Amino acid sequence: MAKMIKCKYCPKEIASNAKFCPGCGAKNKKPLYKRPWFIVIAFFVIVGAISGAGDDDSATTDKISGSGQEISQNQNTEKDVPVEKKVEDDVPTEYKSALKKAKIYSDTMSMSKAGLFEQLTSEYGEKFSKEAAQYALDNVEADWKQNALKKAKTYQDDMAMSPSAVYDQLVSEYGEQFTAEEAQYAVDNLE
Repeated sequence: MAKMIKCKYCPKEIASNAKFCPGCGAKNKKPLYKRPWFIVIAFFVIVGAISGAGDDDSATTDKISGSGQEISQNQNTEKDVPVEKKVEDDVPTEYKSALKKAKIYSDTMSMSKAGLFEQLTSEYGEKFSKEAAQYALDNVEADWKQNALKKAKTYQDDMAMSPSAVYDQLVSEYGEQFTAEEAQYAVDNLE
């Protein structure tokens, strides 16, 4: 027997495997992170990020003009290291990893802040601690309004949704989870 869940749009309980709610007719969609195609995309994004990260660790040397001396860029003394680098060294590895993931999800999937937090902490997602996920959200360089606009364009172009339906999908707790302000910005800037 299928597990019963609450419909996302009305108070009726429906089977978790039902395609539509018999009460309101709304589609019963799995959360994004539970869909097989999402897992495949996330896997390739992770593999790409890991393989690309190894390239940054190589030591390079520069010649100082006129002196003939070589200095490795990785041989900085304590006083030469910028303050930001010293602070970054004190951050736990889990927090740094969560920040890298947050950047990948924001850049490639245009996720909302709330959706990103859920993805980072979900048992079906990345399984980071709430503290690591919060650190990532506090430090990721993301334009949430632009992410909302990118998602809105996808819904408009690929699913032929009306601006009102796009807005509802953007703010839904079962959808994209953007703020009302971010969703309104997105709808206002659709072509």
